[in-house]
Amino acid sequence: MLRRLFFTILLVPVTIWYSLKMLKVDPETSTPEEYDRWGLAWGAAAVKLSGVKIEADMGDVDPKGHYVFIGNHQSNLDIPVLFYLLKGNRIRFVAKKSLFEIPLYGKALGHAGHICIDRGNRRAAMQSLNDAVETAKAGISPLIFPEGTRNLDLSKLMDFKIGAMILALKAGLPVVPFVMTNTGRVMGKGDFFIDNRPVVRFKALPVIDPAQYTLKERERFKDDLYDMMNAAYQELLAKG
Repeated sequence: MLRRLFFTILLVPVTIWYSLKMLKVDPETSTPEEYDRWGLAWGAAAVKLSGVKIEADMGDVDPKGHYVFIGNHQSNLDIPVLFYLLKGNRIRFVAKKSLFEIPLYGKALGHAGHICIDRGNRRAAMQSLNDAVETAKAGISPLIFPEGTRNLDLSKLMDFKIGAMILALKAGLPVVPFVMTNTGRVMGKGDFFIDNRPVVRFKALPVIDPAQYTLKERERFKDDLYDMMNAAYQELLAKG
């Protein structure tokens, strides 16, 4: 119980600390290690504070590989867990605009190179995806949640948005689909306290060569990816 309380109390100052440190980094002159340092430090600190147990099957993912990551989304806890698991892959999240409007934290997100997407504005959303493609070409691994928001129905994945497919196909990088379970049970949408008893499970699926799809075939890519990920999610869910 104390661990659950400490997480809630300490996460805010830890996030403020990370944000202030990140804003001092000059992306033009820093090394990749210096540029990535504070996001990774925040993720590791949040995971440690939560006391959550993580079981991860990383499959064929190169721990320092350059990919587009596509996965399901249940909780704000997903973000630090993914920083923790993919610490060598230089990930940046494609995230909703409202996060970038949070005082200090939002500014740090933009400064760190995460990609803001305004889903309420189609033209702006497409520009955000193009920005993500340029980010990928600069050596960063974009990570996008194709459900578009946190899923409240933990029994199955929500329908996928097409933007994740467009990003993956335009970037031309190997695609790593992944599924996670139980972050929504540990810290669901709107929850203030956490329940760190459920084991968070992560599974990376076989790496996909995007060259097997054209941009015109993005709907087929979306359907194939959904079927693959939802089947893997059901298998992972059965483990409890």
